[in-house]
Amino acid sequence: MPDTRQLPVPEGLAGERADVGIARLLGLSRSAAADLCSAGAVALDGRPIAKSDRLVADAWLEVTLPEPEVQREPEPVEGMRIVFDDDDIVIVDKPVGVAAHPSPGWEGPTVVGGLAAAGYRISTSGAAERQGVVHRLDVGTTGLMVVAKSEPAYSELKRQFKERSVTKVYRAIAQGHLDPLTGTIDAPIARHPSADYKMAVVSGGRPSVTHYETLEAFPHASLLEIDLETGRTHQIRVHMAAMRHPLVGDTTYGADPTLAARAGLSRPALHAARLEIAHPSTGELVAVESPDPPDFAEALRRLESGV
Repeated sequence: MPDTRQLPVPEGLAGERADVGIARLLGLSRSAAADLCSAGAVALDGRPIAKSDRLVADAWLEVTLPEPEVQREPEPVEGMRIVFDDDDIVIVDKPVGVAAHPSPGWEGPTVVGGLAAAGYRISTSGAAERQGVVHRLDVGTTGLMVVAKSEPAYSELKRQFKERSVTKVYRAIAQGHLDPLTGTIDAPIARHPSADYKMAVVSGGRPSVTHYETLEAFPHASLLEIDLETGRTHQIRVHMAAMRHPLVGDTTYGADPTLAARAGLSRPALHAARLEIAHPSTGELVAVESPDPPDFAEALRRLESGV
C-alpha cells in the first residue's frame, strides 16, 4: 500500500521550493522529491503543487510515497568500529565507502545496515530509511558518527545538533597553503544553481561557518584541523573549494586529480576525528576520538616527502 505522510511545514522551510523542502523533511534526494511533485503525489493544504512552488509555514503538506521496494537484508560493514555503546547511543568509526543510511541509487553498505546486521536496535524516529540518524558523513568521509538507539536520545541529540552545542572536529588535507594559516570562513551554502548533485557558496543560502587551523604545511598541501560551527551538506568541501584550496582528492569540487594520485587518495581527504556530545540521558560529556585511517595516514606520509 502507498504510504501517505501528513505534516506541517516548519518555519525554517517557509519560502523553500517544494522539492527541496520535501527532500529535507523526508530524507529523500531532491530528484526523488521532484518526481513525487510531477506525479501529483504532493499537496499543500489540499492543493496539488509543482516542484518549484514555494512552501508556506504551518501549511499542511501531504505526500503520498510509492510502495517501498523490497528491503535488502542488513549486511555487516567490514572495518566499522564501535567506539561507544550504551542503552541510548552508539558511536561508530565509519570507514570509507560506507553511507550513513540507505538512499535511492545507493547499493553499497550503510552504517544503519551494519548496525542492524550486528544486532543493534536503533531509534525508530526519523524518516524510515534513516531512523536513528541525527547527523551524516559523506560516503567518502571517514570517522565518528553517533546514532540514537532510543526515542528520547534521538530527540535530545537532534536538539543538540540544531542548537550547535555539539563539537565536531575534522582533519583535512587541502591543496596549497591557506592565507591566513588560521581563520574562519563565513559563507552561505545552497544547492549549486547549475549542478544539482553538489553544493556551492550562494548568496541567500543557509548560514555556514567553518573554523580552520593549519597544523602542518607540505610542499603542495596543508594538513588542517577544522571545527564546524554549522553542519551543512558538503560544508568543509565547499568552503575549502571557495577558498581555492579544495581538499586533496575532491575532484567534484575542483581538486587536481594528479596530486590525488601522487598522494594515493581516491576520495576527499576528510576525516571526522573528534566528537563531543552531552549524553542524552545523563548530560555528562561523551568525548571520543578516531585516529587517521590508513589511506589518510599514507597520503600525509607521501605529501610530507614532497610528492
